[in-house]
Amino acid sequence: MNGTRVKGGATMGARRLRASLKGWGGVAAMAVVCALVAVFALCVPLSGPRTVDGQAVAQSARVKAEKAEEDCEAPEKQTLSPSSADGDTIQAIKNRKGEKRKLIVGVDQNSYRWGYRDPNSGKTAELEGFDIDLVHRIAEDILGDRNAVQFKAIPTDQRIPAIKDGRVDMVVRTMTINCARIADVAFSAPYFKTGQQVLAPKSSPIKGYDDTLAGKRICTAAGSTAYSTLEADKKDGKLPASTDISTTVPNQLDCLVRLQLGEVDAVVTDGALAASQAAQDPTVQLKGDAFTAEYYGVAMKKDADDLVRRVNQILVDYRKDTANGWQASYGKWLSATLGRDPEKSEPPAPQYLRTT
Repeated sequence: MNGTRVKGGATMGARRLRASLKGWGGVAAMAVVCALVAVFALCVPLSGPRTVDGQAVAQSARVKAEKAEEDCEAPEKQTLSPSSADGDTIQAIKNRKGEKRKLIVGVDQNSYRWGYRDPNSGKTAELEGFDIDLVHRIAEDILGDRNAVQFKAIPTDQRIPAIKDGRVDMVVRTMTINCARIADVAFSAPYFKTGQQVLAPKSSPIKGYDDTLAGKRICTAAGSTAYSTLEADKKDGKLPASTDISTTVPNQLDCLVRLQLGEVDAVVTDGALAASQAAQDPTVQLKGDAFTAEYYGVAMKKDADDLVRRVNQILVDYRKDTANGWQASYGKWLSATLGRDPEKSEPPAPQYLRTT
């Protein structure tokens, strides 16, 4: 949930690092979805306490971003070269016994077509989506079993704490690679390209990320790059001073509910997520073009070098596999919301500038 500027160069990019659901029955159906989530809580427990003060989390992220930007450029390139070798981290995962011999991965269970439970699937509402496909591929490569995964539902503002505390081996959760975050965790090479966009009701006078946001209430996820960008732009006068950005939530989907309830006027989030939410709710739409360019990566512990290298090798192979890899997953989950041509969502050829 929760980038760099499309225009303006690397310096500006570093500084910026910082209703009805379709087929689900609207706000009322959210109660049904939540009930389903509760039923499966034993399978996918919420990891760690939610942050009460989202503003404090966002403020902390902003301070880190300001500190990191001085020495950071092109964060999506700050990763290790690929390798299939097993190191200490991977060996520890393989040495887990019995039912515990699984890859522990932090994911989302509320992001439509990324990581979510479809109550209309007719199955057991298993987690599915683009991110989930990637997790299964990683588990298959490391443990020889695509289902050898323990999923943990992680709120947006708990992604980094979950990694640092060792509650998960990695997070695969539409997580943007940026300078502030690479100070805390290690990222893989990018596996998806997106950008921040505005989501608002179709009837709204809001036209995009511009002066039409004056006097409007915007919702973002706490600890997200969306909030960091809004805060920086408001400070620099690039966002109207009267724009209210005080509404933050633990999970990005909560913003859609706030929008449906009329508690906010717009949502700012990754365009890939916003497009999925527009597909869920036909009364809302994307307003204007993406105003940043950013990349999703798999996040891991800073010192898990062998795991980072292994994931980067898996990503190389995953993108080459046209039958069952990246393109197939895009076609299955995202083409309906982002378009049949995946070119604009494909990350650039990876560069591995991190050496230690």
